[in-house]
Amino acid sequence: MSGPTKTMTVLTCAALVLTTAYTVALGSSGWLWFGLVVLVVATIGMAAADSSVPPSPRSRPPGTTS
Repeated sequence: MSGPTKTMTVLTCAALVLTTAYTVALGSSGWLWFGLVVLVVATIGMAAADSSVPPSPRSRPPGTTS
């Protein structure tokens, strides 16, 4: 995982803890949980994109030199 993906994962975990604490202290908020679900999906998307295999380099056409 790259740096930005790790940061996003930490922020998502912190948001989960804060959302749970808010729900316990003040009651549930649907929009808060919806926002958390969107954040979790975005984090999963970042992790999936980060772990994809990079494409192989192009081969040079025959007859070219460098």
